[in-house]
Amino acid sequence: MAECSHDCSNCSEKCSKESLLAPQNRASNVKHVIGVVSGKGGVGKSLVTSMLAVTMNRRGYKTAILDADITGPSIPKAFGLKPGCVSGSDLGMFPPQTKTGIEVMSVNLLMEDETSPVVWRGPVIAGTVKQFWSDVVWNEVDYMFVDMPPGTGDVPLTVFQSLPLDGIVIVSSPQSLVSMIVEKAVNMAKMMDINVIGLIENYSYLSCPDCGKKINIYGESHIDELAKAHGTSVLARIPIDPELASACDKGVVELFEGDYLEGAADLIEAAFNK
Repeated sequence: MAECSHDCSNCSEKCSKESLLAPQNRASNVKHVIGVVSGKGGVGKSLVTSMLAVTMNRRGYKTAILDADITGPSIPKAFGLKPGCVSGSDLGMFPPQTKTGIEVMSVNLLMEDETSPVVWRGPVIAGTVKQFWSDVVWNEVDYMFVDMPPGTGDVPLTVFQSLPLDGIVIVSSPQSLVSMIVEKAVNMAKMMDINVIGLIENYSYLSCPDCGKKINIYGESHIDELAKAHGTSVLARIPIDPELASACDKGVVELFEGDYLEGAADLIEAAFNK
C-alpha cells in the first residue's frame, strides 16, 4: 500500500493511517503515546521529553520514553544510562529503567560505545523505530513519550503512521525563524490527522540572579500568537536554567526539583483522564 501523506477526512481513498500501525509487543501494555516534536534541531526536544516523563512519573503514573532520534540520541545521557544495560528473551528486548522507574529504549543503549555514530540510511532508521515499539517489552505504561528527530522527514512520518499516537507536543523557542519552522510541524500533524496537544517554549527567558527580572535573551516570544493561530495551547515556558542543564549533563535529570512542566502535566492529565 502506498504511504498516505494527506488529510483523509474528506477523501474517498482507502488509505487510513491505522492500516499502517505497527503491532504492539504482545507482552506490552501502553495506554497513551505522546510524540514530542520540533521543527528543527537544538530547541530542547529531548529535554522536554525527559522532563515530561519525570513530571508524570512523580504524579504516580508509569512512564516510558521511546527515543526515536536514532542518529542523535541524548535521552540515555540525561538519565545516566549506559550501553549494555538492555536484556532480552523470546518475548523481546526489555527496556532498562532509570533510578525512579522510567522505562527507556534508545539506540545508544545497544551500542558498544555511546559515542559511536549511527551511519544508517532512512529505511533502516525507520525500521528501528518500529522495532522499538513492536520488539520491546514495555510493561504497564500509562504514558509513553516519543522523542522524535527534528523536521518532517522519514522518521517523524514513520512515527505518525506506525505508532498509535494520542497526540503530539511541539517544542519551540522564541526566535521568529523557529516559529516559522514550528508551523511546518503543526501543519504536518494536521495533514496526518494527529492531535496537537500544545506548544512548549524552551529558552523562553533568563531570570536575573540578582533582581529576578526576566530577560528575553532570544527576543520577544511569539508563542501565544502561534498557538492562537493554530487553535492550540501554550503548555509551558521553560527558562534558561544552568541547574537544569547541569542535571542533564550529569545524568540526574530526575533529581532536578523545578516545576516548569507542572502546568503541562495538568493539561495532559485533563486530556486523557476524562
